[in-house]
Amino acid sequence: MPLTILEIILCILLFALLVTSIFRKLRLSIILGYLLAGALVGPNGLALAHSSDYVQSLAEFGIVFLMFTVGLEFSLPQLFALRYPVFVIGSLQVILTILFTTIMGLFLGMPTLPALAVGSIVAMSSTAIVVKQLNDQSELHSPHGLNAVGILLFQDLAVIPIIILIASLASSHHRSLQSILLLALAKGIVAILLIFLVGRWLLRPLFLVISKTRTVELFTLTVLLVTLTGAWLTNLFGLSYAFGAFLAGLMLAETEFRHQIEVEIRPFRDILLGLFFMSIGMLADVRTWYLTWPWITLLVIALTAGKMAIITLLSRFSSHDLPTATRTGIVLAQGGEFGFAILTLALTHAILPPDYGQVVLAALLISIALSPILIRFNKKISTLFYSSKAIALEKPCQEKMSLITKKLHQHIIICGYGRVGQHIARVLDKVKFPYVCLDLDSSLVRYASMAGENVIYGDPSHPGILNAVGLNQAKAIVISFNDLRSTIVILNMLNKSHPNLPKLVRCTDEFELKQLKNCGATHVIAELFETSLAFSDYLLRLIDIPASNISQLMEDVRSQGYDLLQRVFTGSQITTMADDNLTLHKQLKPILLIKGAHGIGKKIRMLHLKSTGVELISVRRGKRKFLKLLHSNIKLKQDDILVVYGLPAEIEKAEKQILG
Repeated sequence: MPLTILEIILCILLFALLVTSIFRKLRLSIILGYLLAGALVGPNGLALAHSSDYVQSLAEFGIVFLMFTVGLEFSLPQLFALRYPVFVIGSLQVILTILFTTIMGLFLGMPTLPALAVGSIVAMSSTAIVVKQLNDQSELHSPHGLNAVGILLFQDLAVIPIIILIASLASSHHRSLQSILLLALAKGIVAILLIFLVGRWLLRPLFLVISKTRTVELFTLTVLLVTLTGAWLTNLFGLSYAFGAFLAGLMLAETEFRHQIEVEIRPFRDILLGLFFMSIGMLADVRTWYLTWPWITLLVIALTAGKMAIITLLSRFSSHDLPTATRTGIVLAQGGEFGFAILTLALTHAILPPDYGQVVLAALLISIALSPILIRFNKKISTLFYSSKAIALEKPCQEKMSLITKKLHQHIIICGYGRVGQHIARVLDKVKFPYVCLDLDSSLVRYASMAGENVIYGDPSHPGILNAVGLNQAKAIVISFNDLRSTIVILNMLNKSHPNLPKLVRCTDEFELKQLKNCGATHVIAELFETSLAFSDYLLRLIDIPASNISQLMEDVRSQGYDLLQRVFTGSQITTMADDNLTLHKQLKPILLIKGAHGIGKKIRMLHLKSTGVELISVRRGKRKFLKLLHSNIKLKQDDILVVYGLPAEIEKAEKQILG
């Protein structure tokens, strides 16, 4: 008697729970657990789920949500910075992999079309596995991580023309290949422009309105709607679901809602990704593998070793150092989820015979099963491929790191060696105070090290790196880069291990200032406010205010968390990003008591303004200004002006209470 859908889902969840719990206990990749669980419950295992089609349809949304969160990790400037790995390395990797695999297939006696299909399948890598594993290892923003993400993005873009190409070659009644590809390109450009326009003019105001409701369920529903709408739009224009979700995430990456959005989407992403990997496991028919194991072995070796070699060489020729190039190749040496889509198409159009298809499927699954291990130990594995010359070049850096860390005591750790980090290092050099800098830009670290600077390559969000540079002996830590997410990760980590260590961080505006304060930053240097203080300092000196008075004033403003500078009026014309952020948060606003206003004749305390959330700053009557608290018992009169401070929604509520 066949199982009902509910019973099948219960079996899938039960097996997923049991197998992944065992894998977690053994410290093995949970992805391998999902693949094994899928193979067990699938039609070729215990046959608890006779068909994986409906599971696979649902599981595709795991990739959608994954790519949405990847988009949240990046900004448009970061994406623009990845243009070289996306369009140069990525395109060459796909073309060369297809070309070499096709030539190998022809050499082994395969017809041209099946060989081309296998080459296209092999060219794809797994976005789901690579991004998730790199993110878990804090390597997503490392040089090899960014390089890998760039190549993966091009692969995602290349899927559609590849599918069109294979379908067109298999069906002679279709239009010319050139016209089909041009139409697909035009649709893709329209879809991208549409999402960018919607994201620019609609998404931020939408989330602002939703956030004012302070309803978590409504916020979560909005996140799901935006994610799936982006996926639907690109699919409507002939691109993949995942690419649309990535663009939607990219549009929200620059907003102040990105961190809350990421929190809300994570449970959906993780559950559906687990289903995705299980759906892949369900496709395997392990019972037939022993008949074709030589071909499976050959294809696995060609897929992993061949792709690794191609990507490593392309990255090396693109001016990446040998460690970065090798680690990129290792990270991407597997089959991918879009490879399964191409395989399904090839089987549907009878381009590949079923026995060929099972060989390709087995090779893909084995490479995916090996992938978490390769990615986890990519650094150790990469050292096996270094030439003696490369190792010799690395030894001075390693010796220098060891020499630097041995000398460290009561020093400053500077996270980030960009312009701000270098400026801080110059000042510390002047006063001869010990410090060490960490940065993930290998070229920058290499140049600075050659010049004798105390700079080490490393990710400061990784506890092992901070411990290696003497975190236990440090006097203070400075986070000089302007990346809110990474800064919060480091602060949360330090709050658990070193709560009393002084933590100086940098931010842009009021919104980031409050978040970082809440995360335990000892001192937050806000660029927007410090610029204003620098202007004021010079101006006060220019008008001959005593230096001691100026120093005291500046110290008071900073010690109070820039409270004086945060209270600003905003107009209708917003010209800067910083000002735009302020309008989304607290601001000053005067409220005039017009004739017939509810507040006329009432004492201030009778208005219950605290219940609205605003703060009453002052009351102005003619030329007189009454400060709050000191004159809270005064009766309000017509034409009095109340200056309040709060969020736009709170001010609107206060206006209704005051004016009636």
